[in-house]
Amino acid sequence: MTNDKLDNWLEIGKIVAPQGLSGELRVYPVSDFPERFEVPGKRWLLCSDDTEPQPIELLTGRYISNKNLYVVKLAGVENCDRAEALRGCKLMVPASDRPQLGEDEYHVLDLIGLEVFMQASGELVGTVVDIIPAGNDLLEVKLHPSFTTDKGQMTNDKGQKTVLIPFVEAIAPVVDLPSGRIEITPPPGLLEVNN
Repeated sequence: MTNDKLDNWLEIGKIVAPQGLSGELRVYPVSDFPERFEVPGKRWLLCSDDTEPQPIELLTGRYISNKNLYVVKLAGVENCDRAEALRGCKLMVPASDRPQLGEDEYHVLDLIGLEVFMQASGELVGTVVDIIPAGNDLLEVKLHPSFTTDKGQMTNDKGQKTVLIPFVEAIAPVVDLPSGRIEITPPPGLLEVNN
C-alpha cells in the first residue's frame, strides 16, 4: 500500500529500542546528517497506526559510534513504557528539509549522472555512475566510448571502462549542477585505463 502523503517526507531513522529507564530511545540512522539527531528542534514521528507523521520535539541526541546508533530524548517520553510504545516508529523530516550544504558540499545523488569534461580541452570524459566514500570521496566515472578510442586504449573487450577520480578541488575544480557537468584537471596518468 503506497501512501501518497508520505512522498513529502524523508525517513531519517528508526526507533529500535528504549535506552535506559528515563525514556531515552535508541535510533538506527538512515540519514548521513548527524545534526538530524543531535540538534534540538522539531522532528516528526510516524508509528504504524498513523496515516501521517506527528510532530515531536527532539531535546537531545548523542551518537554511539561502536553501535552506529543515536540515543535521543524526545519531549513527553519520560519513562521506559512510553519509550517502549515507540519501538518501530520512524523519525521523519519534511522532504524539503534537506540540510543546507556548504559551498563545496554536494548530495551524492546530485552528482550521479553528471557528465565529466576535461577542463583544458572541453573533451567529454564520461559520466559519473557512483560515488565511493573514502578519505576523499572518489567519483566512479564511466568513460565515454570516444574518450577511450581517441587514446588508443581500446581493448578487445567491449565493456565500457570506468575510472576513479578523487573528488577534490584540485582535480575537480568545477561542479556545475545546473548544467549537469563536472570539469576536471587530472594529473597525468590518472585517466589511463588499466587493461
